[in-house]
Amino acid sequence: MAGDNKVFSRELVSETVKSLNIADIGNATIGEILLVASALERKTGIPFIRMDQGSPGLPPNRIGIEAEKAALDSGIVSQYPAAAGVAELKEQASRFVKAFIDIDISARSCVPATGGVAASFASFIACTQRVRGKDKVLFIDPGFPIQKSQLKILGIDWISFDIHDFRGEKLRPKLESMMSSGDIAAIVYSNPNNPAWICLEETELRIIGELADRHDAVVMEDMAYFCMDFRQYLGEPYRPPYPPTVARYTGNYIIMLSSSKIFSYAGQRMALACISDSLFDRHYPDLASRYGDSGIFGETFIASILYMITSGCTTSTQFAYAEMLKAACEGRIDFVADTAVYAERAEKMKRIFLDNGFRIVYDMDATRKVGDGFFFTLGYGNMTGGELLKELLYYGVSCISLSTTGSRQDGIRACTSRMREDLYPVLRQRMEWFRQDHPTED
Repeated sequence: MAGDNKVFSRELVSETVKSLNIADIGNATIGEILLVASALERKTGIPFIRMDQGSPGLPPNRIGIEAEKAALDSGIVSQYPAAAGVAELKEQASRFVKAFIDIDISARSCVPATGGVAASFASFIACTQRVRGKDKVLFIDPGFPIQKSQLKILGIDWISFDIHDFRGEKLRPKLESMMSSGDIAAIVYSNPNNPAWICLEETELRIIGELADRHDAVVMEDMAYFCMDFRQYLGEPYRPPYPPTVARYTGNYIIMLSSSKIFSYAGQRMALACISDSLFDRHYPDLASRYGDSGIFGETFIASILYMITSGCTTSTQFAYAEMLKAACEGRIDFVADTAVYAERAEKMKRIFLDNGFRIVYDMDATRKVGDGFFFTLGYGNMTGGELLKELLYYGVSCISLSTTGSRQDGIRACTSRMREDLYPVLRQRMEWFRQDHPTED
């Protein structure tokens, strides 16, 4: 298939993959791709265009750093953190949700977790154990592969579908058909979406909310890329427009908010599970029977589940997150403007790929062209995602296959976070070589 323009030889890539004991590079995990790219860079000194891991590519927020230093200096870290979280963080989280989503959630229902991964892990447990026989998770894919890995650890069954062909009103009958069995405990999606960067619109979220109420399912809404739909400015506190959320249409929800991307504070592992007050206070006899506690959803979530996983969250980081949320509400941080560079990178990167025969796989929301941001998706000719991933490795570009995210479309996910100005001409040259070596019928 390929010609003579490869940056890395097939033999070298094959040897590297074998040495890392990766069984199938076409279906490799993010971590495995990261290992291959890093190993090839070390062996040759040739830089990769790193589009694999969604790690923040901006400096961490200084307000958070200074607040964390102050907490450390205060001596408070000699004490174990409260299971429910420090009061300052819970209060600022409630304030932040009101300022930027226009939703009322009390401070007691805003629960810190050591990253969004821990928040979803605990949520899966609580949601699938609250009602006997309601023990399956429904994923609106494509999505974050780690969440399905969590269910494998927990032994929880799931079903999923690719939303690509079910946008707008088409979503209702599809969801209804998958929830009619009555065993769906939770519905999971990210918005904006990892990996496709599509955004569910208000009409679609209304459908999800209505069906969640009808079938008593909890919606786990992952907002890791909060307010990062840069097609409109969402960064002014207490002023519309606000990002779309299912919380306007149901009381059965958990919103997950992370500090990793919006404040570039990923290394400190801090997030929030913002549980609706009505769900937080709901009593479930099955939870009371299992844990010997009150059976109140929020109390069980905090004391009998989340605390058993992480024993609370790092105290100093809770103060850092609280101060960043406070500063955002007061207009001292414009996290939307700070992260808009990801959209600029996506626009430049997409142009290079499109100029060289690639296409955007998930190119539309229900009514609008998909925006530019942290991720985008690419297809090329008739290649499967695994084939494209492997071929791009030879040209020094790392990514993941959409097949690993629950997508039924052929293509790969690209991340913009590690792109640098000096790499744009490198990427363009490599993709020109790629196109020369992989001619397609235009």
